[in-house]
Amino acid sequence: MSGSARLFDRYHEAIHRYVHLRLGESAADDIAAETFLGAFRDRARYDLSHPHARAWLYGIASNLVAGHRRAEARRYRALARGAEVTDVASHDERVVQRVSAAMQPRLAAGLAALSPGDRTVLLLVACAQLSYEEIAEALAIPRGTVGSRLSRARRKLRSFVTIEESS
Repeated sequence: MSGSARLFDRYHEAIHRYVHLRLGESAADDIAAETFLGAFRDRARYDLSHPHARAWLYGIASNLVAGHRRAEARRYRALARGAEVTDVASHDERVVQRVSAAMQPRLAAGLAALSPGDRTVLLLVACAQLSYEEIAEALAIPRGTVGSRLSRARRKLRSFVTIEESS
């Protein structure tokens, strides 16, 4: 098995899940595939001093998601309203989506209100479980910036949820 095939087998499901959370099922298939195509195309630029490609792949996926920021914010606003997002393929996914939308509207509204950079850092921690160092590598930003974006995102979400609960 080639290195590219091993990389795909090892990380595709996680990358797909991350993009699905951010943009929905219909975009997840395409963007996950684009992530691995981009990784293959840019393989000569990969820094071999990093033993794992995980952060690099999440960086590629996050950059691709960035091209769809309006769709991401729209998705979170729809979830906040409890509206059904129509790009879900299966019945099981629609059920999960409805339950999530009913249980998490304030969280979805808070995510929609975050800046794209803060939202990306928060979701890389929460969904991909990347470390600060991995996020810094993935997004090509200093580790301190990761910390400040994460702190700001958490503070804004807490504030948003608290405001929403009291009204």
